Amino acid sequence: MATPFRIDGKTALVTGGASGIGEQTSRIFTEAGAKVIIVDINESRAAALAAELPGATYKVFDITDEAATRAGIGEIEHLDILINNAGIGLVGGVEETEADDFDRIFRVNVRGLYLVTKFCMPLLKAAHGSIVNLGSVAGVVGVKRRFAYCGTKGAVVAMTKQLAVDYPTEIRVNCIAPGTVDTPFVAGYIEKYHSHEKEKIRTELNQRQPVGRLGKPDEIAYMALYLCSDQAGFVNGGVFPIDGGWTAA
Repeated sequence: MATPFRIDGKTALVTGGASGIGEQTSRIFTEAGAKVIIVDINESRAAALAAELPGATYKVFDITDEAATRAGIGEIEHLDILINNAGIGLVGGVEETEADDFDRIFRVNVRGLYLVTKFCMPLLKAAHGSIVNLGSVAGVVGVKRRFAYCGTKGAVVAMTKQLAVDYPTEIRVNCIAPGTVDTPFVAGYIEKYHSHEKEKIRTELNQRQPVGRLGKPDEIAYMALYLCSDQAGFVNGGVFPIDGGWTAA
């Protein structure tokens, strides 16, 4: 029996690929045989990670900038896998959310995914490739004081399903919907909004998942690896929660 979940010889582009879930995905995909293209706005982190991973390269551009995204992806000759991981968060209910902040989170989480996918699509179609979009439980259920964030992740879920319908025989498109994962993203949230009560908030975040802990980046990355492997050939248009039982409650 062949070792499952290998992606030997494939080229994978990971947005937000230099930290958190993106970094772990870059590492695990490399271990599984892929050549990874790390896309990030943090050049020093992207360069350092690419130097660690055999066969990896990196690109630095803002995924919300149409011209920069077109140019960056235009330099790629072949692509089998796209991981739309880059994203930002925002805390606040509808009355607390400022219009500029609302616009910014939609630019990154929705417009950015759209632009990267649009310009990667010819390459992915040619390779009969695979897309994995990083959504969130916030795109599946309501989360308190996450009005705009829930909106963007709901859009990610909807765009995943729509792409699967438009390209059913050319590519596969799936979405992972994590709960709270122990990443620099979460650490930044705690520092920004709860610097005076870090341990209290971290305890609450752990307890929010019924299993009693935060997720780990590699747990998300291994699901992405499965979804991009040949063993997942019949998996298309799916939304997969990895949330410690949060959305089952």
